[in-house]
Amino acid sequence: MVQFIAKRILNGLLVVLGVIVIVFFLFQVLPGDPVEMMMGQRADEATRQAVIKEYHLDSPKTIQLLYYINDLSPIAIHQLNQQEKYNFSSILSFGSNAVVIKKPYLGTSYQSNRSVNSIVIEGFKGTFWLAITAMIFACIIGIGMGVIAAVNQNSWLDRVLVTGSVIGISTPSFVAGTLIAYTFAFWLHDYTGLNLTGYFFEIDPFKGETLVLKNLLLPAITLGVRPLAIITQLTRSTMLEVLQADYIRTARAKGLSEKSVIWKHALKNALNPVITAISGWFASLLAGAFFVEYIFSWKGLGLTTINAVFKLDLPVIMGSTLFIASIFVIITIFVDLLYGIIDPRVKLQ
Repeated sequence: MVQFIAKRILNGLLVVLGVIVIVFFLFQVLPGDPVEMMMGQRADEATRQAVIKEYHLDSPKTIQLLYYINDLSPIAIHQLNQQEKYNFSSILSFGSNAVVIKKPYLGTSYQSNRSVNSIVIEGFKGTFWLAITAMIFACIIGIGMGVIAAVNQNSWLDRVLVTGSVIGISTPSFVAGTLIAYTFAFWLHDYTGLNLTGYFFEIDPFKGETLVLKNLLLPAITLGVRPLAIITQLTRSTMLEVLQADYIRTARAKGLSEKSVIWKHALKNALNPVITAISGWFASLLAGAFFVEYIFSWKGLGLTTINAVFKLDLPVIMGSTLFIASIFVIITIFVDLLYGIIDPRVKLQ
């Protein structure tokens, strides 16, 4: 187990390092002067030179990459007079430098001059709750529909559910989002009371900041449509396989009710691949909410990144990309461990 975890963490770190290198050099070819983006066109020469020196813009690209990796690394080497900037804890000092422990430093936004770390975390909170809600919706409805389809194999109900799941898989998020927003928030607004755009909190002139959970409903359903369809089909196929097993026939022969056979015996053993798919899809939802957040103006990491792209705010774009890549690596390791725990037949090696 320990060897497996260490191996997966090492592989994950290599993946993240590869993403860092690709992201760094990819954004080097984008147009625009970083100094002008940060300071504006009216910045005097002394200010320009100070910014160039601080961000090492006068160094070769490979040296800039090493500085960037050093900023991102939790264990790094920094000058002691940079403690306020990086908020580090010194481990070992040598001269004016020190080996330090710190949070990964993603830089400063060109547009708002805010820490990219705080911008990414703030956006991730909205995306996290949106993805959690979407996944709960997809799991409850998807597993239920999959079981119903399997129990009623080859019936009209089975065909309807399978056809619906195929449509759900095939429909892009931005198309589903547009249709759902227009139907329930515009056309049927008088009946649903739902809004085209919104967030968890709204500012009321009399009550101040108020919690508005209904704004979460439409974006969560939109984001959950595709995983719901996948879970439905996967649950159906695994249930059909499990229902043919010997222990299911034995359970029926013992006189157990069909409800008990389906929900207590068959479903429990059919959920292993479904749980793996759910875990993987959760990582995808965290990274794939861009269009949904943009359509519904949901203040998440996707909307933050899209706005940064429009403004060419490179540190925010790079920080969001690296954060999403790290989330994928962490969840992948967690899924591998979870699958091994759930299914004893899977050996962790």
